[in-house]
Amino acid sequence: MEKNIVLLKGDGIGPEIVDQAVKVLDAVAEKYGHKFNYTEVDIGGCSIDKYGVPITDEGMEKCKNADAVLLGAVGGPKWDNVDPSIRPEKALLAVRRELGLFANLRPTRLFPQLADSSPLKQSIVGNGIDLMIVRELTGGIYFGKRYTEVVDGEKVATDYMTYSEHEIERIGRVAFESALKRNKKLASVDKANVLDSSRLWRATMHRLAEEYPQVEYSDILVDNTAMQLIKNPTQFDVLVTENMFGDILSDEASMLTGSIGMMPSASLSSGTLGMYEPIHGSAPDIAGMDIANPIGTVMSAAMMLRYSFDMMDEADAIEAAVNKALDAGYRTPDIYKDGFKRVGCTEMGDILAANI
Repeated sequence: MEKNIVLLKGDGIGPEIVDQAVKVLDAVAEKYGHKFNYTEVDIGGCSIDKYGVPITDEGMEKCKNADAVLLGAVGGPKWDNVDPSIRPEKALLAVRRELGLFANLRPTRLFPQLADSSPLKQSIVGNGIDLMIVRELTGGIYFGKRYTEVVDGEKVATDYMTYSEHEIERIGRVAFESALKRNKKLASVDKANVLDSSRLWRATMHRLAEEYPQVEYSDILVDNTAMQLIKNPTQFDVLVTENMFGDILSDEASMLTGSIGMMPSASLSSGTLGMYEPIHGSAPDIAGMDIANPIGTVMSAAMMLRYSFDMMDEADAIEAAVNKALDAGYRTPDIYKDGFKRVGCTEMGDILAANI
């Protein structure tokens, strides 16, 4: 099978970690008889430096015509003072919008080999953490109308959090279908005791729940969710929520694993096209030092094989390669402890590729 993949390496550690994922994908292609064609497109700060925009129209078209997109990370202090309309992060919002990537899947898994890296007590972690956050990605406050005006002599800023029934329903269906493939348990996160948008969210989710009687459904307020993720994370299987809540909660959940560098994500459209990326940032303070953790990006590549290419065995092979590396004691600096084998970003990529 032949697939065309756009690589958005981006800024900071982005190029380093994407390069390791490509090594692993090439090993998969060789083992299973596939061909992966790669096209690199500049995005974020590096694109601003070259072209004056965070992604060019030509680059966007290449993304639209690909079978899947693999992203590293964008941004950094170098571009903090550029015009807000062309900030590096604007490119991510544009790609999500243009590719119709409305569903963001963020699994949080505590590998048993890293149980002692979790900041939570063993009595809380139990036999491990394995949950999925389904985040709506193209609506809500990040995409709503915004403006700043002067009222009575002072600046007043306003941001709109807007959701329609169809936006809630389509992300809700993704969440229910995800729950069916896991442990048939879904919690919908909102702030229905305060926000009108959350009251519509809850009503729509209740209507959908009637179509999925085999899924154990519940509502939970966002502030309680944040608390429960620390107090009792193993109670959750699939969580679904709107854009901003999902952004915050998924970052919180990622730290339950001990390192944000371990966590992948998938942003999906209504078809097979998706964008896959680790959930961490560009980490410019460690860029070029060969100490970044590429596992989140490699696991994102596994999600790409699973969700966009329907290559289940190949995705399983990548996940097994990660487990094998961890079993052998290999650790990048973010997850290293005395007694294990400290390796850099490039060496970890080599190990994972060899394990395929």
